[in-house]
Amino acid sequence: MASFRSRIVRFFSGQYMKRVTPYRKETDLRRGLERRTSMLRPARGVAVQPENIAGIDCEMHVPEGCEDAPLIYYLHGGAYVMGSPRTHRRMVSFIARAAGMRALLPDYRLAPEHRFPAQLEDSLAVYRALLQGGLASSAIAIGGDSAGGNLSMATLLALRDAGDPMPGACFLLSPWLDLAGEGETHVTRDGLDPWFKASHLAPAAKKFCDENQVKNPLVSPVYAEAHGLPPTLIHVGDHEILLSDSVRMADHMRSAGSEVELKIWDDMWHVFQFFIGQMPESKEAIADIAAFLKSRFAAVAEKPAESRAA
Repeated sequence: MASFRSRIVRFFSGQYMKRVTPYRKETDLRRGLERRTSMLRPARGVAVQPENIAGIDCEMHVPEGCEDAPLIYYLHGGAYVMGSPRTHRRMVSFIARAAGMRALLPDYRLAPEHRFPAQLEDSLAVYRALLQGGLASSAIAIGGDSAGGNLSMATLLALRDAGDPMPGACFLLSPWLDLAGEGETHVTRDGLDPWFKASHLAPAAKKFCDENQVKNPLVSPVYAEAHGLPPTLIHVGDHEILLSDSVRMADHMRSAGSEVELKIWDDMWHVFQFFIGQMPESKEAIADIAAFLKSRFAAVAEKPAESRAA
């Protein structure tokens, strides 16, 4: 049963989202999101540092005592049209602190000014630069929420197909994995999801890619071959329109022999982890993500560059 606090957060965030649809100008969407999230402070004890990697501005989050810890490579959500390292600073800093890992958030290009595959190109460039700088792929976890979950999975597929070293783990929060909109919960959860209506998804997708690209596996990973992917944790709410995206992806991964854990959260909505500090379900979810990451990276430690193995 949903907590009292989560019901309050659900109501007020839902009221806000009623005013935020894909039909509004991207500049308005970005400005509003940045303004509301700029007041949220990162987790205590986490230093936030600017970085520029492969020519792309990034933020590095470093919890106290974790200067040489494995790295979370985090790709923010925002329907590919909004969001930044700043908008996701609080949530990711809490994940990093709980997991005892650093986190890197690239400020990848946004649509519609930059359409597919610009975002994937940016993600791949930063990841490959990390490896070229001496970081072992086995010391990296890739993760993201919503469109960032899409980009995380697309990055993995592109790396796999190119023969690049793969990250040691992946975690996805409410990933948007089917831009064709064919999942059953796009219908069955419509009206239940407090954040989105199914009718919002197609206009958002059109800002990111051409109509004839929506079933490209690098645009909609549910249509990809799912073999050879790293161990993956997927969080999704039972009330989400995008629930079936996660279920289908998890089924494909299991069928292909990839290791995946799917956790469906009762009564929860899209990226509810964002509300850390406001409701207990967010705290529990971040603890679950941290436990997954700790289990995958317990034996990983930074080594001198010459001894690192990709």
